[in-house]
Parts: sequence; C-alpha cells; structure tokens
Amino acid sequence: MKNYRSSRTALLYILPALLIVVCMVFLPIVLNLYNSFFRWNSFGTEKVFVGFEYYIRLFKDPVFYTALKNNGLYAIISLIFQVGLGIIIAAILEDKLIRKFQPFFRTVFFIPSVISIAVVGLLWQLLYNPEVGLVNGTLEAIGLSEWTHSWLGDSKTAIYAVVAVSQWQYTGYITMLFLIAMQKIPDEFYEAAMIDGASRIKSFFHITLPQIKEMILVGSVITVIGAFKVFDEVYVMTSGGPGRSTEVLGTMLYRSAFRNDEMGYASTIGTVIFVITLTLSLIQMKIGKTGKEV
Repeated sequence: MKNYRSSRTALLYILPALLIVVCMVFLPIVLNLYNSFFRWNSFGTEKVFVGFEYYIRLFKDPVFYTALKNNGLYAIISLIFQVGLGIIIAAILEDKLIRKFQPFFRTVFFIPSVISIAVVGLLWQLLYNPEVGLVNGTLEAIGLSEWTHSWLGDSKTAIYAVVAVSQWQYTGYITMLFLIAMQKIPDEFYEAAMIDGASRIKSFFHITLPQIKEMILVGSVITVIGAFKVFDEVYVMTSGGPGRSTEVLGTMLYRSAFRNDEMGYASTIGTVIFVITLTLSLIQMKIGKTGKEV
C-alpha cells in the first residue's frame, strides 16, 4: 500500500511535465502527420483527403533530392568540424600549459553561438560580397587574386559557403560540451598513464576519448539533428538559390507553406524531416551502444 501511494505521489509530480511534453511535442507530431494526408491552405477551412499523393509528389520532385543532398552535406561536414575538430580543440584547452588561458578561449569560441542567426547570416553575406567583402579582399591582399570568387552567387560554391558559416558559429558550442566532459575525468588517470610512459597522444586515445564517449554521442546527435533542421542561415544568405542549389528541407518546407500556401505538402516535408532525424538519431545511439546522457 505504501509503494502504491509513493508511486501515485511521484506520478502527480511528473504529470504536469508529462502533459507539457505530450501537448508540445507528441501531439504536434501526430497532427502534422494527419495534415499531410489532406489538401488545405492557411486561409480556408476545407480539407480534401489526398492520401499519399503528397508523399508520391515529394519523392518524384528533383528539388527534394537536392535538398536532401545538401542536408546530408551539412551533417557530414558538421560532424567533421563541430564534433571532430571540437574534440581536438577541447583537448588542447585542457592541456596544462594552455589551461590558465582557458577562460579567454572559452569566451572567444562560445561567443559566435549566442549571436542571432539572422545577424550572422547578414554579416557573412557581406563578408562574401565579391566586390567589397573581406574574404576576397584578404585573398587579394596575400597574393591569391585568382582564388577570388562570387561565393554565394555560384551554384557550385554557394552551399559550401553557407555550411562554412555554420561551422564558424557552432563549433565553439560543441567544444564547450566536450570541455565540460573532459573536466570530469580524474587527473589520476593521466598521472597513471604518465608513470607507465604513455605519451599525450596515447592518453588522448586511450583515456580521453573512452571517458567522453557519452558526450561524443550527445554532440553527434545534436549536430546531425541540427543539420537536418537547418533553415535560418540558408534563408538569410541565399533563400535556397542560386537556382535552388542551396535548397535544404527547411527552406523547401517554408517555400511550400508560406509562399505557395500548400500546407498539406509542407506537412509532408515536415514529417519526412522528423522521420529522417529520428532514424539517424536511433542509428547513432545504436552504434554508440550507449545513450545514458541523451
């Protein structure tokens, strides 16, 4: 009887948070899936059932595969820089010789992640300007004039230019997560390794990486989900152009919903984004064989 009362009391405490999660997360997902089977618009009340018509249309649309490729590119490059480079930077900042300067570098690396994405997009749009931008200006100043380019105006380079901005903005944030995880590793582990004659590189691979594997998983999941949810920087810098070469699933959804007023089609794209991010997250957790901190 006592255990029953304890369980009921615990449930009462959990219930408010559970209701919020259900109403703000699970219910919108179900409603979005439901709406994807209907033709409707934001200014009317009539809904026409179309079944899987929008899904068939989406998978036949070549722009969808361009967007999917760009999101995949985002994810791969982000894993390399935000996760891979982030681990290396965090390890360097945790080195005893650099540790006393750590507060300064933490601030420098973290500042970009708290700047408004719209501001960052406009800033880098100016930096990439082929006439007055700092990027081409720097290349000319160091004698690499042949490398100057219309970075956002060329369909071959535009997506890479936009992806580079995301790495500049978010690598510092992921680095801070790894730094926090590394600071939890007992110093005794490294002292024992030093006594055994292990180099810093060996200590990194045999002590640091295994001890922060939970945070590596968390950082990877955050990065991949962010790569498939990306919208703001692409919309601000290129709006999916030139020639829809930088289209991502987020801008494709926005275009369908708020420019073409095809809310059912937009719901379909939203459902696909959810399925992709959920699947990739589960795969990452399965590969990591962990997930206690996720």
